[in-house]
Amino acid sequence: MNNDPFAEYYQALLERNSQYVGVFYACVKTTGVFCIATCRARKPKAENVEFYDSAKSALLNGYRPCKVCRPTEHVDEPPEPVRQALSLFRDNPNHRLSDQDLRNQGIQPATIRRWFKRHMGLTFQAYQRMHRINAAYSNLKKGHKVIDSAYASGYESLSGFQYSYKKIMNTNPQQSAQTCIIHMHRLTTPIGPMFACATEQGLCLLEFTDRRSLETELNDVQRLLKGRLVNGMNQHIKTTLEQLNAYFEGAQTVFNIPIHAPGTDFQKRVWSGLLDIPFGITRSYKQQAEHIGDVNAVRAVARANGANRISIVIPCHRVIGADGSLTGYGGGLARKKWLLNHEMKDQLLNPV
Repeated sequence: MNNDPFAEYYQALLERNSQYVGVFYACVKTTGVFCIATCRARKPKAENVEFYDSAKSALLNGYRPCKVCRPTEHVDEPPEPVRQALSLFRDNPNHRLSDQDLRNQGIQPATIRRWFKRHMGLTFQAYQRMHRINAAYSNLKKGHKVIDSAYASGYESLSGFQYSYKKIMNTNPQQSAQTCIIHMHRLTTPIGPMFACATEQGLCLLEFTDRRSLETELNDVQRLLKGRLVNGMNQHIKTTLEQLNAYFEGAQTVFNIPIHAPGTDFQKRVWSGLLDIPFGITRSYKQQAEHIGDVNAVRAVARANGANRISIVIPCHRVIGADGSLTGYGGGLARKKWLLNHEMKDQLLNPV
């Protein structure tokens, strides 16, 4: 968002000016929450605030709704069913509200879905996911114990916090000391914020924060590596940040980052094959299957591509349909198109 009106917005926040409700969302860096202009909470210092023009942008950048002003409830006058659904989630964040849960309360899921898509640009399920992940990551940043972060954020792990913590606590001290530490850091890119996770051996996850399967992937990484998440960065994350910046600036076409990606032998073959696709080139799933020497495994290759947890660096976005169509991508087809255009410099997207 353009920060030119910062002084105007900050003054409106101090004055609780109702004319600015819905115009901006004030995000407080020190608490990790976002507010509307009329929030009654204690006002943050100017250096601790940034402004976004939508609740979705605030969520995507790691903030969660303020409990005082309830910004997602007091803007655009949501109808009663939406207010009721938000109240249910707020009162019991430990429970993931499904469509059936809503129906049990006399709420039509389609009504909630339409309102969230129209007014927030995401689904109610995505809203719940982003809220949980942002709350958990905020607790990690504050140095809370893993188990405290899990329960305080409203779900049993992130998703694997609880599993990992119990595994650690059930081992002897020597084994506990040897538990794999997975550093986790939030970063920004021109096409949206991402989470990077790395062990001492290498990068194990690089995903957009709004990816639908992010919670499952975080769970899988912890389970497969027998590790636990901690906030912070190591040398592999620092290298990832440097090389990603160079990639987006057009100054780097090949990544040189150690990778620690747990998976089956077949998945690792597929991911290794993805690394062989040159910058600016695309392949079809069939060609990728041929490349790894298994011409009959097209569908299995597609599934393995979908299981890739290291976006961009392991370039699954370079695999497209045999007819040149942009097929599924975990980060969304708009991002896939952006990445391919960035790499091809607007050349036609034809598989080779």
